[in-house]
Amino acid sequence: MVQAYILIQTEVGKATAVAESIAKIPGVLTAEDVTGPYDVIVRAEAESIDELGRLVVAKVQQVEGITRTLTCPVVRL
Repeated sequence: MVQAYILIQTEVGKATAVAESIAKIPGVLTAEDVTGPYDVIVRAEAESIDELGRLVVAKVQQVEGITRTLTCPVVRL
């Protein structure tokens, strides 16, 4: 299982709606509004890094109101 944090920037005033929409996507564990340079932080998981990429590109990035994403896979050192 691969997990990642997805840092999301949204259009002004859209953070709550974006977080609520993303929280409904299968594979998303949490989606929370935050303050700072990013507006929403998501924790997601998938069976493989390829599946994680498909989750981000095909589902998360399609949510209306997102302007930019940064995916940070979790590593265990």
